[in-house]
Amino acid sequence: MIDNSSIIAAGRDSEAQVQVQKGRKPTFGQVWKQHKLLYFMLIPATIMLIIFQFYPLWGIGIAFVDFNPFKGLAGSEFVGLENFQQVFTRPQTLQVLQNTVFIAVGKIVLGQVAAVVFALMVHEVKSPMYQRFVQTFTTLPHFLSWIIVGAVMVTILSGSGPINSFLTSIGLPEIGFLRDKGTFPWTLILSDVWKGFGFGAVIYLAALTQINPELYEAAAVDGAGRWARLRNVTLPGIASIIVLMACLSLGNVLNAGFDQILVLYNPVVYSTGDIIDTYVYRVGLIDLNYEIATVVGLFKAVVGFVLIITSYWLADRYANYRIF
Repeated sequence: MIDNSSIIAAGRDSEAQVQVQKGRKPTFGQVWKQHKLLYFMLIPATIMLIIFQFYPLWGIGIAFVDFNPFKGLAGSEFVGLENFQQVFTRPQTLQVLQNTVFIAVGKIVLGQVAAVVFALMVHEVKSPMYQRFVQTFTTLPHFLSWIIVGAVMVTILSGSGPINSFLTSIGLPEIGFLRDKGTFPWTLILSDVWKGFGFGAVIYLAALTQINPELYEAAAVDGAGRWARLRNVTLPGIASIIVLMACLSLGNVLNAGFDQILVLYNPVVYSTGDIIDTYVYRVGLIDLNYEIATVVGLFKAVVGFVLIITSYWLADRYANYRIF
């Protein structure tokens, strides 16, 4: 016996598909009938988005008032752009911005170079078991918290740590990894590259597996050696992925790693190690200067939004990558 309700439901589900085949855009009601369960699944995520992302936007108003915690945002005196003027006339604001860009760009550039080089090296390994072991071993640090990694690094890189103890034992001077203003930014960059290059190489290893093996065979027949095959086959085969990752990383120019720097830095290296996120944390939560912290955070959010839009435009233009 045929169930009439199932026939009616099937007809409703195919109604939107028929509209698409005829070249007409289906109505919202037709799409709702076909995908209503998916829309219900979005409800918890939508609620969390409203509570934790949209509702806190009310706090942006702190940037335009002389904020009084006892009167609240609505009861505080409106001062317009006075807080912005105060922030952008502070000498440390430019220094913090320079630190952020230098550290973030260093991490992005060296991190991508290290990931590509490591992926090429692993790809040349012929033993699958050894290849898997190396990948697992180098990817593991990515999943460790900076609280753990930072504590180990403080012990290793301190003046009495094993590295400086070895240097002094052979007559060389100590290196102030965590206390020298010129060395500290490079300590941040190189430690972040060490922590993430294994995980960053995963996408390049996936791209390398998509290269047609016949290209290598043809190049070998033509007399191409290992370096020639690398230059003429391997690198062109993953060039689009390299360009794509470079374009998408542009949106992280102002994200220099809050948790890493918060664990490793100290007042001695504020002049070269303080970034936007740590500056907002110290000014807003420690010094209780909410207006200044909000202005700096708002500035980062606006610039970051522009950079993200620019990165996706570049990815679409040069790597044919689109998300919309």
